[in-house]
Amino acid sequence: MTERELDAAGVIDPALREAYRHCRRLNARHGRTYFLATRLLPVERRPAVHALYGFARWADDIVDALGTGADTTRRDAELAALERELEQGLRDGESAEPVVRALADTARRYRIDHAHFADFMAAMRADLVVTDYADYAALRRYMHGSAAVIGLQMLPVLGTVTDRETAAPHAAALGVAFQLTNFLRDVGEDLDRGRVYLPADLLAAHGVDRERLRWSRDTGRRDPRITSALRAFERLTRGVYRQAVPGLAMLEPVSRPCIRTAFVLYGGILDAVAEDGYAVLHRRSVVPRRRRAVVAADGLARVAAARLRARPAAAREPGGVPLTGAGPVGPRMVEEVA
Repeated sequence: MTERELDAAGVIDPALREAYRHCRRLNARHGRTYFLATRLLPVERRPAVHALYGFARWADDIVDALGTGADTTRRDAELAALERELEQGLRDGESAEPVVRALADTARRYRIDHAHFADFMAAMRADLVVTDYADYAALRRYMHGSAAVIGLQMLPVLGTVTDRETAAPHAAALGVAFQLTNFLRDVGEDLDRGRVYLPADLLAAHGVDRERLRWSRDTGRRDPRITSALRAFERLTRGVYRQAVPGLAMLEPVSRPCIRTAFVLYGGILDAVAEDGYAVLHRRSVVPRRRRAVVAADGLARVAAARLRARPAAAREPGGVPLTGAGPVGPRMVEEVA
């Protein structure tokens, strides 16, 4: 499937093709939910999404994966080197770093605002020194660069049926909703990295602080005050999902099944956390495979419906090809992506 994606996207240069393959592997390995949804996009748009994810994953790994083996100075140097590669890549399209080379090509093809990448890198640098957030307003300022801009980067790739400015706030909200979901799911893991993303004032309203979270993590014991705080954070997150909903209908029809599937699957993580009794300090909640398969099957059905609706319009266009890139629709694909 990788070669078909690259052929459809018009990526010819061998080195650039390998750069996109590298990003796709990162997406498949680390972004299981995201990768599943990407499979529902028209085939020619998938490499761009892999590039955007691959770059974000690479930068995030510098901040997190090196955390146990490198001090802040070294990680800051790694980020600075990546940022220099990014600036050069966006300027002339060349880079020795595969994720940057693919990203620069994607930014050029889809005319993505370079400011989004600068804002993202600023958020990554903040993660090296900021370990908690006093309130939700402070967290939102951080998430502009770490999450909202991801939705804004994606928007030109997905396409819209309205002007992009109208759709942008909803795309940004969806990026934020996804990250808030990850914050709730990963409370324990983030705490081990020295970070607490749940706003301090929200925790305090329920009688919880960092020390209480640490106690629960270390002892494996539960505390109803922590459960109450986590439930409140879940409600806050669901409110951001509601802000994102109007944007789904603003996307091009061929992109809607992909984003709707991601929307449902990430929302399913919230459901899994609640069903697991908000035990996120002790284990990671996951969406059951069967439920993922059901969501994937629904997404595939929506892709097929979009194909049928697009055929007459495509037939009217000289050389129009209606959604041929959406990929094979059938049980095998459900198994692969679930």
